This record gives sequence, C-alpha cells and structure tokens, in this order.
Amino acid sequence: MDKSREKFGIVLPIILLSYFMILLDNSIIFTSTVKIAADLQLNSQTLAWVSSAYTLTFGGFQLFGGRMGDVYGRKRVFLIGLLLFSFCSLMVGLSTNAVMIISMRAFQGIGSAILAPTTLALLLDNYQGTMRTRAIAAYGATAGIGASFGLVLGGVIASVFSWRYGFFLNVPVGLLMFFLTLHFIEDNEGKSLIEDNEGKSRNHLDIAGTLLSVLGLSALVYSIDGTSHQVLALIIAVIALSLFVYVERVVSSPIMPLRLFTDWQRSSAYIARFFFIGAAFAYFFVTPQALQHIYGFTPLLAGLAFLPATIPQFISALQVSRLSIKFGNARLIIAAIVFVIVGVLMTVFLGMNQGYWIAVAIPMVVFGIGQGLALSPLTVEGVANTDPEIAGAASGVVNTVHQFGQSVGMSVVIALTSGVHNWSTSYREQLLIIAVIAGMSLIAALVLQGSQSRQQSR
Repeated sequence: MDKSREKFGIVLPIILLSYFMILLDNSIIFTSTVKIAADLQLNSQTLAWVSSAYTLTFGGFQLFGGRMGDVYGRKRVFLIGLLLFSFCSLMVGLSTNAVMIISMRAFQGIGSAILAPTTLALLLDNYQGTMRTRAIAAYGATAGIGASFGLVLGGVIASVFSWRYGFFLNVPVGLLMFFLTLHFIEDNEGKSLIEDNEGKSRNHLDIAGTLLSVLGLSALVYSIDGTSHQVLALIIAVIALSLFVYVERVVSSPIMPLRLFTDWQRSSAYIARFFFIGAAFAYFFVTPQALQHIYGFTPLLAGLAFLPATIPQFISALQVSRLSIKFGNARLIIAAIVFVIVGVLMTVFLGMNQGYWIAVAIPMVVFGIGQGLALSPLTVEGVANTDPEIAGAASGVVNTVHQFGQSVGMSVVIALTSGVHNWSTSYREQLLIIAVIAGMSLIAALVLQGSQSRQQSR
C-alpha cells in the first residue's frame, strides 16, 4: 500500500495524460474537417475516410491491444503504443495528400487501440484498494472531461493556429510520456505470464481470435460509419464475430476470455456504458452543428459554448470517490444518468427560441454534472472482480464498448433524423432520441443495482 502511495504522484499522471491524448485527437478532427478538406483538396467522401480510417482500426484492434499487454507485458506494449501513436500523429500533421493522411490516421488508430486498454490495465497493476478506486475515478473522469474539453481546446487550436498543430502537439507529449514510463513505471512482464492447469507457461497470443476480432469489429464499425457496401460489411461482421466467439470458447489462451461476461456486475456495466456513451457522444456531435446553424456560432464559439458542461463536469468528477463510498457505484450511476436525461430534455421543453443561455447553457450544466458522475463508476464496475490474467482483456472490452457506443449512438441519431431539414426541428428530435438512448443506459444501471443487491444479501 505504501508503495502505491509513493507512485501515485507520477504513474497516474502518465496514464491520464496518455489517455487524454487519444481523446483530444478525436475532438481535433471534429473541429478541423473543413480546414483539412480545404488544405488537402479532399471531397466529402474522401474526407469521411479521414475519420473512418481511424475509427475502423481503433475499434477493431481494441481487444488485440488489451490482450497484448496481458501476454507480453503492459509496460512494453504501452511504450510501443506511445511510439506508434506519436510518430503517426507527426505524419498526419505533415500530410500533403489524401492517401498519406488516411493511411497515417489508420495506423494512428492502431496506436490508440494499444494505448487505451493498456492505460487502464497499467492502472490496475499499479494501484490496490482505495488507491485503485481513486485512480479509476480519475481515469473515468478523464474520459468524460477529455471529450468535452477537447472540443474547446480543439476549436481554439484549429481556429487560431492550424489543424496540423493539434496533431504536432501529440509528439512532444508522447515522447515525454515515453521517457517517464521508462523511468517510473515498473514492468509487469512476470505478472502477464499465463499458465495452464499443469503450470506450464502459455505466454502467447490467440492468433485466430485476434484475426477474427480485428476483422469482425472493423467490419462492424464500417457497417455503421461506412459510405458504401454497409450491408455486406454487416454480414462479414456477424460471421466473423460468431466464429470469434466459438474460437474463444475452445482455445487455451483466448484474446477475450468469455468468463468476463459471466459476472452480471461487469456485463451490466458494459451495457450501461455502451448506451450512456452513445447518448453523450451523439450530444457532443449534434450540438455544435445546431449552435452554428441555429444561432450562427463560429466553430470556435461553438467549442467554447461547451464550457457550461465542461466546468460542472470537472467539479462533479472530483466528488466521485467520496460519493461512491457513501452511496455505492450503482446508485451513483443511476443518479448520473438521470441528470443527463433531465439536461437533454430541458432543451427540448424550453425550445431553442429561448436563446443559448436559457435553452442550451443551463441544461448543459445539468448534463455536465451527470457525465462527470457517470464514467468513473462505470469504469470501476467494468473491471470489477478481475485478476491480473484478464485485467488487460477487461480493459479492452471497456474501451471497445466505449468506442462502439460512440459510433452506434451517433449513427442512430443521424439516421433517424436525416430527413428533417429544419435545424430547430431536427435538433429537437435528435435530443429526444438521445434521451431514449440514455434511458436504455438507465435500465442497464438498474439491473446493475439489482445484481449488486443480490450479491450483498448472500
């Protein structure tokens, strides 16, 4: 315990800053697409691939990245992820044509897929007990704050400087994290060795499962975000993922141990996170557009308009550890989701004709409080009851669920409102759909609460 306390001051910042880099990168793309298209002379379909290439590899390689840390050592894999992400960020910033930026975004997504689950697994390795709870709370808070604050910071970088600076920024930060990791984070290579029933080492990667998961998850992402042949991609995804589940049942060292889903506490947390992040991400995606079209905000002003959500989110996230101890994670998740639903519905009932401060800013405060309270306990529950053998795999599932929740939530909202051409009406309907998606998360949170109550009564 004392050792964990000594390391808390430097290991946690390394983990959180590395994770924040990924979140910031997503936000920079949101605020930079117009300028990227103009600089590189990209048409709308090619521009879509700048985002889709990253999303495909990031979503497709999540389980691979998480399991790599289990098998080959978290520190070693983390360092590889940092180097790959930093180098590809540099090359994205230096891109001069469509082929270069799309290919580098794809490799950058692989770097992110290695980093995201490995950061959480490193956190589980380095902290125990109360320290672990506090560290996961900070990690979950980073996931929420990074998404909204990234819109603000990304808007400033793209508007005042250049979209390229947003990617160049990753390079010195990534290299700094690399050298700090070498010096301060211990290698868990000995912990990652997996043994069979006879005590023999099974320190190898599930190749068949890896290939099927990458193919299945990438095809699933494309069936949601792709621009053509989406039905074919969905068929491929279903076949590949079905084979993947079969392989995971029979291999000795699965990339995604199916016992992860035998725990109702974790499974309910995965479902709750999927719908929650789907609602939140869709809100972050449609609101800046609504502000620009309805109120005439500039992209920079639309980014700054999220401060009423960002500041309360930060403040509420700082209270999570204390509130979790007092009320429990499940109750806190339920309350947080209710805050989010109320914040979204406030704008619906107030109406955009009330002006930004009343119709958007005040509801954003309520929304921000909810998001600040939700992601930390959802992360805690997503890795609950794990051991070192499956910590990386559990972290990979948490981040995979997070990524797919984003894609599905945004796609569903856009698809269901694509025929509405009046922006005020469209935004109102989008918010109603977002509230329904958040309601699905609430149902899963209630199941989580029920499973916890049954465990405590035994």
